[in-house]
Amino acid sequence: MLKMLRRVADQRRHANGEYAWLFRPYTGDEMVVIDTETTGLDTRSAELVSIAAVRVRGDHILTSGSLDLRLRRPDSLTGDSIRIHGLRGMDLDNGESIDSALARLLDFVGNRPLVGWHLGFDLAILNRELRPRFGFELPNATVDVAQLWRRRLRRQHPAIDNLPRFESAAERLGVPVMGRNTALGDAVTTALMFLRLERADAAGS
Repeated sequence: MLKMLRRVADQRRHANGEYAWLFRPYTGDEMVVIDTETTGLDTRSAELVSIAAVRVRGDHILTSGSLDLRLRRPDSLTGDSIRIHGLRGMDLDNGESIDSALARLLDFVGNRPLVGWHLGFDLAILNRELRPRFGFELPNATVDVAQLWRRRLRRQHPAIDNLPRFESAAERLGVPVMGRNTALGDAVTTALMFLRLERADAAGS
């Protein structure tokens, strides 16, 4: 309820602003799969290292027009996080500022629905950075592929209660893992899993 009230307030506040179009209903046929790499797993303190997004139209993943951004080295970059995403300080020397990266993400995503794996984590990090800079959080409709996969598993095995793992879900869906723990690789893999789940639901399986 609080999130909905905040979204309504944001829409009213930006009704005539530069980003008013973000709050309008989407009428197209595309979705955007997003993924982020960060310096940690605590949404209150983790900082962005990279952001990626790829559009999906029908059964097609539009990789040729994808967004793949590396940000400037954050203060909280450590060896532990580097071991996960592989981006060292020197790899981020020419990275974009957080302001520029977020503006490019907004322009790329528009008001399309957002898709992701455990999408709530990515949105929490992005929205924490968006609100103080732009005065709003992402208002887009969302689809969490991890939840789609979990619901499918529970239909087949009602007693299952574990959170699904990215790699195991991809393997069971017959999807190749593309550049694991890179933002663009994970976004493309998530897009493939999403399409596979959509086809299975359409076929009733």
